Amino acid sequence: MQDIHKKKQTETEDATKPSGFTNRRHTTVSKEPLFRFMVISNVAAWVSLIAALVLFHYARPEFISGIQKFWGVEGRVYWSKEHIDGLLAMLQVCLGLSLVSMILRLRRNRRKNDSFGINLFILASITIISLITLNTTFYTTLY
Repeated sequence: MQDIHKKKQTETEDATKPSGFTNRRHTTVSKEPLFRFMVISNVAAWVSLIAALVLFHYARPEFISGIQKFWGVEGRVYWSKEHIDGLLAMLQVCLGLSLVSMILRLRRNRRKNDSFGINLFILASITIISLITLNTTFYTTLY
C-alpha cells in the first residue's frame, strides 16, 4: 500500500518538474548547518525580546494604589537605571541577531518558493521602535 502511494507521489512530482531537472540538494533543509544557525539565531532574537520585556517590567516605576498610600506602603516612583541599561543591551542584541538572520536568509534563499520570514521584519521593527523610544524618552530624563 505504501509503495503504491510513493509511486503516485513521485509521478505527480515528476509531472510538475521540467524535463531534464535534477535536484542538486543532497541534504534536506532541516539538516543544513546554515539553516539550523538561522533558526537558532531567530529563536535567540525572540527570546532576547522577551527578556527585554521582563527587564522593562522591572525597570518601570511601581504602581502605588490608594490603599498603599493609605497604609503608608512605599514604592519606587522612579525608573531603575540598572534595568534600563540591561534593557538597552538586550534590545541591541535582539536587533543584531534579527539583522544577522535576515542577511543569512537573503543570501540563502534564491528560489521563488523559498519563504523569507516576515517575523524577522516584525521583530526588527519592534526593536528599532523600542530603541528609538528608549533613547528619546528615558535617557533625556535619567541622565
